[in-house]
Amino acid sequence: MSDAERFRDSTQIVLPADVYATVRDGLEAEFMLTAIEEHPNAIRLIGSPIDVKAASDYLARHGIPVR
Repeated sequence: MSDAERFRDSTQIVLPADVYATVRDGLEAEFMLTAIEEHPNAIRLIGSPIDVKAASDYLARHGIPVR
């Protein structure tokens, strides 16, 4: 059986809201992700494992570390 935490990590990214604001347009143009405001300081991006991996790579190319 799959580890739930591993699956969750492959389908979501959490970013500080101010960081998300700087890359929002690029992420929305490139990937099919749903943005959910966790609280005023954090945005959770949810999508398929393929889109989340590609978005993580996109963020890394823009100097934004994703765990």
